[in-house]
Amino acid sequence: MTDERKIPEGRLGRLARLAAVGARTGASMLRGTSAADAAANKAAEMLGTLRGLAAKAGQMASYVDGMVPEAQREAYETAMRKLRNAAPTSSPVAIRTRVEEELGAPIDKLFAEWDEQPFASASIGQVHRARLGNGREVAVKVQHPGIEKAVESDLENADVLGGMVAVLGPKRLEPKAVLAELRARFTEELDYELEARRQRAFTALHQGDRSIRIPEVIAERSSKRVLTSELVAGKTLEEACEADQAIRERYADTLWRFVFKGNLVGGMFNADPHPGNYLFQDDGSIIFLDFGCVQPIEGERLTLARNLHLAALRRDEPAFGDIATKILLTEGGVYERMAVAYSRRCFEPIFASPFRITRPYAASLVEGIREMKNEVLSKKDGNFVQLPPGMLFMNRLQFGFYSVLARLDVTIDYAAVEETFLREAGLV
Repeated sequence: MTDERKIPEGRLGRLARLAAVGARTGASMLRGTSAADAAANKAAEMLGTLRGLAAKAGQMASYVDGMVPEAQREAYETAMRKLRNAAPTSSPVAIRTRVEEELGAPIDKLFAEWDEQPFASASIGQVHRARLGNGREVAVKVQHPGIEKAVESDLENADVLGGMVAVLGPKRLEPKAVLAELRARFTEELDYELEARRQRAFTALHQGDRSIRIPEVIAERSSKRVLTSELVAGKTLEEACEADQAIRERYADTLWRFVFKGNLVGGMFNADPHPGNYLFQDDGSIIFLDFGCVQPIEGERLTLARNLHLAALRRDEPAFGDIATKILLTEGGVYERMAVAYSRRCFEPIFASPFRITRPYAASLVEGIREMKNEVLSKKDGNFVQLPPGMLFMNRLQFGFYSVLARLDVTIDYAAVEETFLREAGLV
């Protein structure tokens, strides 16, 4: 049975609910395990009802190592995993109305079969099984009615943005720059026509790679708020972690290739490493879903990103440091030293390849951001500079992606993986 809830849309109503989540969470951390369990379940329930950016923050807490204090980690991961796998849904009537308005025809004219009950629901939309007139089974992703206003309210809520920025980057970020970047990326997630174009672009980039599969978009049944693709299935991350070591190694190899070939060859980085966006197959291949949050990497920034990876592949520490300062636009001082050291820590899987990404290592990246804030960003003479465009979401990728790889718990020659696709693209 589905959990149907109307999305609270107003800014003040959403802010009040978030304040309640924060108060309950803070109190539970002082009272022990049972209180943490209850608070975690209540937080997941409330964030699920809110959906939008609030739910995204909760989903991140379900898989990013280091976001939740160790003593409460198990309770919050368990509760937030439920939110990650199945957020509350919108009513069948509301969804049917939205599909018919978007596609301009009654459901029974658009689809030979339509399942009223969604098989997946997330922060922006929910997914229904359907069948086309030619017999093809499809997955129809439909935006939650009211989600546009909810996201807009969250973008106006300093508390929501502050919570996300506290994880993704330093708190002294220029407010206008942060707002502009967050608004651009999260507003784009509401445009399914843009997502469809990106889905096709990733398909073209990985054409011929049997380990990377991306569902085909059904253009004639898609619009700005409805996205129809071929129906696919696979194992969850939790199930994938139970596979034999050889298969888990293939999973990790494929994930790294998908992410960094996209970045370095395609100039596109998918900034939402949500585990629900990966469907793991028995042969070690992976089906990749959801291309709503994609950050373009273009021009000089793409050249610098490629050179940074090439320096890491050569184990050229001085060159790596020089390129990192150019990417981060640093101006010397304590901040530059710490920022370059932090970047170098993120590239340890290449420098020390073959490398096993562990959960403590992934958590150390989150802790590294806190260290910089504590040691540098509170000081007036730390030579702090604003993060360049795109770096805020790169942190989101780094934290989430490495946390996924850590759960697979395998040693991979990530340097060899990168050298292979860079050589195929003529970049090395």
